[in-house]
Amino acid sequence: MGKIDTPHSQTDLTWDYSDPVNGPTIPAPYFYDPQIFAEEKERIFMHCWHLVGHVNEFNEPGNYVVQDIFEQSVVVTSDKEGEIHAWHNVCRHRGNRLMTERRGKVGGVLRCQYHSWCYNLDGGLRAAPRTEHLCNFSKADHSLKKVRMEIFAGWVFITLDDNAQPVSEMAAGSEEIMRRFLPDMDNVELVEETDVIVDANWKVIQENSIEGYHFDLSGPVHKDLAALIDFKGYTLTSYDKWWTYIGPPNKDATHAYGEPLEGATWQTDWFFNIGLWPNTTFYSFPYTDMIGTFIMIPLTPEKSLLRFGYYAPRGRPVPKVTKAAIKWMNTQLGPEDIELNVTNQKGLHSIGFGSGRYLIDDNLPNQSEHLVYNFHKLCYQAIKE
Repeated sequence: MGKIDTPHSQTDLTWDYSDPVNGPTIPAPYFYDPQIFAEEKERIFMHCWHLVGHVNEFNEPGNYVVQDIFEQSVVVTSDKEGEIHAWHNVCRHRGNRLMTERRGKVGGVLRCQYHSWCYNLDGGLRAAPRTEHLCNFSKADHSLKKVRMEIFAGWVFITLDDNAQPVSEMAAGSEEIMRRFLPDMDNVELVEETDVIVDANWKVIQENSIEGYHFDLSGPVHKDLAALIDFKGYTLTSYDKWWTYIGPPNKDATHAYGEPLEGATWQTDWFFNIGLWPNTTFYSFPYTDMIGTFIMIPLTPEKSLLRFGYYAPRGRPVPKVTKAAIKWMNTQLGPEDIELNVTNQKGLHSIGFGSGRYLIDDNLPNQSEHLVYNFHKLCYQAIKE
């Protein structure tokens, strides 16, 4: 028998994206090839902005959040003056990881559990046992290494690239739209954070979230979501390195997430989503008093960590409908999407696929896959051009 050529062996992984309507989708190996994944790691995630959390998570001295980026780890802290700082999460003595929990609060110092080197909340080395016996040792030379941080629209972002374009420039115009649909954005606090491991490439998960084609065609939970919005008015808009997908409310809806809407309160009745390159999404479900964050964190070519954050206004009880929406996302919509992600990932290996077609049709704007095409193009340009 002759050798069977796989799609990967038949192509050099170049992609002609000049004709999104009639041309092919990005080649399947971009979703599982180890070399492609290594290039994404180096050329996308070592240079992009990563969402850490909301500024209100740092409203007390000693509050910290740890953000891992592959083998790198960053700790973001707030000091006694209310300033927020980001540092490489590693002791300057022998390289021990300082903070091991995702988030928490320390009294006044970040302490290395190995040899008890202690750092002030502003990153300076406060104490290093027995170093007084060393020649030419200066605490000032052993402060924590700073990581670039920016606050955008009330959210804390970090990057490992000192030359990265500022978030405010990359996402110019997005804050105005966010504040239009998320009026409580400055006054929220974290209610819940859920991490889920999914056996799929991070791009498979992203592309699933930025198209409406499957909403009323896939599982029953998606049909329930589509029923809460005026699906004919669903719009998907690309702004290069950020994008929105927004659905107006179905004014005839009487229940949502199994709860009656009569007497309920919410910050928006729209289905609002805004994505920032490459893997951060802010959203609000219809009829909820909640801001959700959705981050697709790559772990391996075919494994991702999905981080769901749920933020609600401070000082107010979380409304019943909002609580139901969080539970609905964790137990119904999320799992239904994840099943699609996993089966999609498996199918991409088939020698019967290779690449497909985008559904881009001006007559079906609410179901068009133009955001998927734009996202694929950004990924391809970042690693190949």
